[in-house]
Amino acid sequence: METLYQQQARVFKALCDPKRLAILEQLRTGEKCACVLQQPLDLTQSGLSYHMKILCDSGLVESRQEGKWTHYRLSREGREAALDLLRQLTTPDAEAQSSGCACRRGRE
Repeated sequence: METLYQQQARVFKALCDPKRLAILEQLRTGEKCACVLQQPLDLTQSGLSYHMKILCDSGLVESRQEGKWTHYRLSREGREAALDLLRQLTTPDAEAQSSGCACRRGRE
C-alpha cells in the first residue's frame, strides 16, 4: 500500500528532471501530440513514454487518446494540488512548534 509521502513525492519526482521540465514548458502553449513533443527533445518514443508516465502519475499532466496517438495537456487540478502541497510543506505550523529541541529539555 502506497503511503501519503510516496503519493506526494510523485509531484517532486516529475519536477526533478530537465527533460520533464522541457516537456512542461512545451505544454504551457496548449495540448500537444506525443509526436510533437518527441522531436525537439530528441527522445525516442519509449523515452517520451517513460517521462509522460511520470508526469501523468504526478497529476500535473493529463492525456487522451486520438487514434494511435496520445495527446497531452497541463492539468489545472494537478497544478493546484502541487501548489497546495508545496505551500503546506513549506509553511511553518505555529501550533505544532515545540519550545526547543529535546536534547535541551533533558538538561533542564
